[in-house]
Amino acid sequence: MQRMTNPAMVLPESMKAINMLVKVTHGVGVPASILELVHLRASQVNGCGYCVDAGARSAKKAGETDERLFAVAAWRESPYFTDAERAALALSEAATRIADRGDAVPDDVWEAAAKHFDERELAAIVMWIATTNLFNRLNVTIRQPAGEGLG
Repeated sequence: MQRMTNPAMVLPESMKAINMLVKVTHGVGVPASILELVHLRASQVNGCGYCVDAGARSAKKAGETDERLFAVAAWRESPYFTDAERAALALSEAATRIADRGDAVPDDVWEAAAKHFDERELAAIVMWIATTNLFNRLNVTIRQPAGEGLG
């Protein structure tokens, strides 16, 4: 059961900032498929049913395959992802699990991502991971049900 209306709806002024983050991060040139995978993986790590559901649906509409969507949670063991996608997924996990280890984003994770993305693209990916974590924290806190609209 949802505890309250989503805080972003209660404070509609916040939606301007959130929408701007979405627009900026998606306008840098990082392939949309990578941003979709990053969002889905962070949402899985955080246990955000709403974002996992919405992210998978969005990725599917954008042309993502079932095989890849089903394999995101086990991307390390799956043959379906490119090296660039793997680097972005590793960065997404590390930046999401920042309390799990002393060196939250180890150099090897960062360096792998930096091999595939320039500074602007890395900035967009990091901002998108942070934005996804914002969505996840809002939705998990209020128990936003998957498959339902916000509000």
